[in-house]
Amino acid sequence: MELIPALIIGLLGSAHCAGMCGPIALALPLMNQSWWTRITSSLIYNVGRVITYSILGLLFGLLGKGLFLGGLQQWASIGIGIIMILLVFFPMLFRKINLENSTYQMISRTKALFGKLFSRRSYVSLFFIGLLNGILPCGLVYIALAGAIVSGEARDGMLYMVAFGIGTIPAMLAISVLGNVISVRFRNKIKRIIPYFIVLIGILFILRGMNLGIKYISPKIDKSEPTKMECCH
Repeated sequence: MELIPALIIGLLGSAHCAGMCGPIALALPLMNQSWWTRITSSLIYNVGRVITYSILGLLFGLLGKGLFLGGLQQWASIGIGIIMILLVFFPMLFRKINLENSTYQMISRTKALFGKLFSRRSYVSLFFIGLLNGILPCGLVYIALAGAIVSGEARDGMLYMVAFGIGTIPAMLAISVLGNVISVRFRNKIKRIIPYFIVLIGILFILRGMNLGIKYISPKIDKSEPTKMECCH
């Protein structure tokens, strides 16, 4: 299982994460006794996010395994790749789906519903805020989950999402500890790169599903059926 693409998605998507989840990172009730406690507090919050991502990866990896056992993994990979490309080139087809607005609405609801967590300066509160943050709607998380599905195994799907989560930590850590250090101009530059990267990932998913036998790009999928149990006589 290749984890580098998941890590790159997380790193490149950090600027996007800064814009979408930045308000939560800035509002975190960090322990402010020292720089060390601030960093530790932020890391605990991020560990919570990664744990949620890993659980989602486990579940979607199980889904991918089910597709593999049903002989549908190739078609699922090709279908996911096509959808990614369509999302980039034909956004008007999905104009009714406004993830950014839904994310901000859920952030407001989450902060209101779990206001006690934001009002308490404790490592436990930070950890649970991270767990909740991981379930917020996010296009990049969905792309990473697509990779978890294509992995075809629960364990691989979990590791894929862990790698993605680790990739998002540097930017989120910097925001929560140092404030909004990523400028809007820099974020806009990164956002221009993200569509090209999504198309590239989509193409790789399509090639992977085509089962061309190309190492790392389109590895041969083992379609051998499980050994059938013989009846006892």
